[in-house]
Amino acid sequence: MRTGLLTALGAYSLWGLLPIFFRLLHHVAPVEIVAQRVLWSLILILSLLGMRSGLPALFALLRNPRLMLPLSTSAMLIGANWLTYIWAVNNGHVIAASLGYFLNPLVNVGLGVIVLKERLRRGQVAAIAIAAAGVTIMAASALTTLWISAALALTFAIYGLIRKLTPVPPMTGLGAETLLLAPFALAYFLWLSGHGGSALGSDDGTTILLILSGAVTTVPLILFATAAQRLPMTTLGLIQYVAPTLQFLSGILLFGEKLSQGQMMSFGLIWLGLILFAADSLNAARRNRLATA
Repeated sequence: MRTGLLTALGAYSLWGLLPIFFRLLHHVAPVEIVAQRVLWSLILILSLLGMRSGLPALFALLRNPRLMLPLSTSAMLIGANWLTYIWAVNNGHVIAASLGYFLNPLVNVGLGVIVLKERLRRGQVAAIAIAAAGVTIMAASALTTLWISAALALTFAIYGLIRKLTPVPPMTGLGAETLLLAPFALAYFLWLSGHGGSALGSDDGTTILLILSGAVTTVPLILFATAAQRLPMTTLGLIQYVAPTLQFLSGILLFGEKLSQGQMMSFGLIWLGLILFAADSLNAARRNRLATA
């Protein structure tokens, strides 16, 4: 549980700072950024697996149709999530993107209850209801960009569920997903390069950022996959509010996006729900320690 909490906090904190990174690449087309993310991630992941003697396990996984089928679906979902997110950030919709990840924990909680039959305590239900009210207000105040938020929430929540239910190590599973996306990314990159349109090599700053996109992609996904296997979906879902909060603040404080009164109200309700959820979890842990003492 402790490892799951630490890796979840690490993953969501890094994701929360992604708008700053991708805004530096605003002059690069979102599809190319995704393609570069895939290719540089693949190089990094294969290198890490090679250093950890993990390549035989990856090759064995690739020959297992029972596991590759769900990983094919998760690869498609994470690719769609990346493309939507980068497009939103580089087109001035950071707050809409953050709303998607505010919605995502609620979808995670719903999946945990409906699919995994996880049970909620009354305090958790009250906390989630308050957070859900805040998200509803935020959604109502941003109807024109709601499709961005819904796409991000659904693709990543289902991705997380698939990774939780697929019994593969985090790094090995991520390697398989990246390998599945790599042929599409490589084909697009070669086509783009042949038509003189690739941003790679256009200037040193852009090239370095595109190469770094591999690490920016890989590290939080590894942390997330580790957390998804160690934490209940309900707990994972609520911790996830760290990322959209950081994104939300970036949109307002760094990128000058406007914040309506409804969005301010929703922000307060969401954090109130988080505080109540954390308090309920601490009380439950304390009661469990006393019961087993």
